Amino acid sequence: MPSTGNLFRRTGQLLRGTSLTALPTRFAGVLRYTRVQLAIKAALAVAIAWTVAPFVPGVAAQYPYYAPLGALVSMYPTISGSVKAGLQTLAGLVTGIGLALAGLLLGSPSTWTIALVVGFGVLLAGIPKLGAGRDYLPMAALFVLVVGIDDPDGYSLGYTVQMLVGVVVGLTINAVVFPPLHLTGAVDGLASLRLSLARQLKDMGEAISESWPPKHEDWSNRRTELISFSREVRESVQLADSSRHGNLRSRRHNHDLDADYRALRAMERVTLYVEDMTEVLATAIWTSPKDMPVPDQLSEQLSEAMLACGEAVENWDADSEEYSAARDAVLKLQTDMNTAASPDSPVDVTASLAMSMRRVLRTIRTEEDQP
Repeated sequence: MPSTGNLFRRTGQLLRGTSLTALPTRFAGVLRYTRVQLAIKAALAVAIAWTVAPFVPGVAAQYPYYAPLGALVSMYPTISGSVKAGLQTLAGLVTGIGLALAGLLLGSPSTWTIALVVGFGVLLAGIPKLGAGRDYLPMAALFVLVVGIDDPDGYSLGYTVQMLVGVVVGLTINAVVFPPLHLTGAVDGLASLRLSLARQLKDMGEAISESWPPKHEDWSNRRTELISFSREVRESVQLADSSRHGNLRSRRHNHDLDADYRALRAMERVTLYVEDMTEVLATAIWTSPKDMPVPDQLSEQLSEAMLACGEAVENWDADSEEYSAARDAVLKLQTDMNTAASPDSPVDVTASLAMSMRRVLRTIRTEEDQP
């Protein structure tokens, strides 16, 4: 099983030559490409369902417009998601139809009958296991009472059968035409996040070496952006994982998603450390420079340590020269910090940043040591 470090080196080779600022955009491009594929398949599934619907035998042929709806509701980015959504929709539909038919036992639909049935439908839609079908439960009940009142049994049967036809068509198209296997999004997302974190560390290192307050402060506005981006990457890895289920293409792609998950957890920890460093440094520069100073005699060492830490994160190899250089720079910073510490020269900010850098490097070492 490849290590997390091997995964990062593989993604680094994949994205070599791509600028750091372009990586999140490239990751978003992968997601947009996935959406285009889904849109094409949805259009194809709806067209086929509409073509097939009139040939369904029996009373169901009178309600062909529900087949495209069934195809549409079953079209999800993953095959397993499509199966789940299709079954949940049918379950909600059947439950809603059953509720409406039970309401008709009270007599012809009236204002109060419709209100009572729909009210119960909304209550039943709160059942968690209904999932995607919860929205169709009260809607199906309402349609039977309002649209199918002249022939509620025939309408209910036609509605259900045509939705089933559409769901089958949608699942078939999703499984056969470009079956979604979202591995590229996971790989690119992890590499994008790693290199974005490296860029953040380098930008902060450069800011420390400038005259304070630094002229550029764009890095200070990325505190929440990094957290949000890490969540998007987690979603991409989870999507890649779920896309393997029921997908015939997964047999041809020997991709280790366990390594992806280890890489993701490491990146999430580093993201928290870098976010904390951003908060601390931005506060020391612009909010409380007098209460949270960085001693002048430590600014150069701190800048060098942060730049080296950025290189170590970008390389992500505990056996590399970049990692050794970052470790030595942080150790030197801590030694100089102990010498410079005094009541007139507090080193709280420097100590906090040094501790975060140690945690970043320890994360790299720990993940590299895992099988």
